[in-house]
Amino acid sequence: MWRWDTLPDDLLLAELLLYYIGGVRSGDGMDHNLRVKFPPCIAAKVLKTGPGIEPAKYYSDSCAYCWHTMSHYPQLVPAQSTSTVVAAISATDVRNGTDIQGISWDTLAITRETYRNTRLQQYVNYENIPFSGKALKEDRKITRRGGVFYEFSHNYRSVRPSIFHFQLRNLVWATTSYDAYLMTNFSVVSHWSALTCSRSDFLDVSGHVAPTQEHPGNLSEGFKGTSVSTLAVKDKLLVVGGTRGELICKHLDRPGVSFCTKTAEGDLNLTNAVEIYDTPSAAVHFTISGNDCAVRDFDVEKYQLSKHLQFSWPVNHTSMSPDGKLLVVVGDKPDGLLVDSDTGKTVMALNGHLDHSFASAWNPDGVTFATGNQDKTCRIWDVRNLSKSIAVLQGNLGGIYCIRYTADGQYMAMAESADFVHIYDAKNGYEEEQEIDFFGEVGGISFSPDSQALYIGISDHKYGGLLVYGLCQSQNH
Repeated sequence: MWRWDTLPDDLLLAELLLYYIGGVRSGDGMDHNLRVKFPPCIAAKVLKTGPGIEPAKYYSDSCAYCWHTMSHYPQLVPAQSTSTVVAAISATDVRNGTDIQGISWDTLAITRETYRNTRLQQYVNYENIPFSGKALKEDRKITRRGGVFYEFSHNYRSVRPSIFHFQLRNLVWATTSYDAYLMTNFSVVSHWSALTCSRSDFLDVSGHVAPTQEHPGNLSEGFKGTSVSTLAVKDKLLVVGGTRGELICKHLDRPGVSFCTKTAEGDLNLTNAVEIYDTPSAAVHFTISGNDCAVRDFDVEKYQLSKHLQFSWPVNHTSMSPDGKLLVVVGDKPDGLLVDSDTGKTVMALNGHLDHSFASAWNPDGVTFATGNQDKTCRIWDVRNLSKSIAVLQGNLGGIYCIRYTADGQYMAMAESADFVHIYDAKNGYEEEQEIDFFGEVGGISFSPDSQALYIGISDHKYGGLLVYGLCQSQNH
């Protein structure tokens, strides 16, 4: 483990930059003097390292990423005074000329169009494989832009989504059209109610958290000071993954925490993603994608490990097919895998991406699925012919870190690392696209179970908020 007092100068710079970006600059309300005196262990909490990967390499990469963040965002847009900040912006406000993020462009020395062009030119997409995002995607799909499937409803600026690890963005989950769960302050899972326009802290893991139920494998002592790297909410269940392999489960309709365990030992074993799914027999399970190159499947009824699949590279995301037979596995390798969900045996390698992948999702039709990559593309695959992807959807600015389908499979949304969320008409061959344009890092996206709402978390200390888009009446089927 790297020690603070023995790090070379470039690693110290990376540590300080990461610390600055992740804490002090975000105004998270913590004691800044204390944080400076006792700096966070970035090697354990922020950097995604794995077997055979030198921490020094990731310090260098993260230093470059954070320097980009400091250099290019958000200084181009001066912050308005707090007196002009409103708690929520409505569709009526936007129709009357208000910017969806409340930015008063008419008072600034730069227009929105100019700033957008500047961002497109200056934003440096994070890459593990150099120039992967700049390579010409000759097979990219040309879509019809200008589609309007979902329309702006609200921007709740009093809600400030946070991101702990810059590559892990599954931090917003809608449970109804009016309810969403998201990470705030790096260790708090908050509930937002659009009906009451109020936020409440549902689970705070910054302090001591311990289970109140008895299950085999439950760590009765619980955890202290968990930093949330990922989370998932579905079927009245919240599953939180921590940066040191922590796993915390809490039911939405029950008091207390049900289950605490460590999926992996060691300070470098982040929990990269969680997927909650229903088996064909209607049992609720969830999979854990780990930085220790493993995929673990848990049965929620007894919180028992039912499967443990091992791979040769860190797994960043997995998605279970609707019939429960196939598992999409993507991670720190350009080629993903489609594997047998029981044995882990490879059905087919998914060739085509140029960098590491952090997102995947199955279409409810059970035939097609999507993968998202730092090469700025989302690829659509058909299980009937996996020799190549059937569509390559191109982003504008950054890697594709989050993908979601509506429950009926009509639409698919993909989120870039910042500024853009794209919605496609999946049932009609991804021919038409709606582009949602804003400024800020994306903490996560989520369709409501009834497909009526799309939630987008924007993480920024000045212009962050929770965007809500509603399904257009003309699109209701």
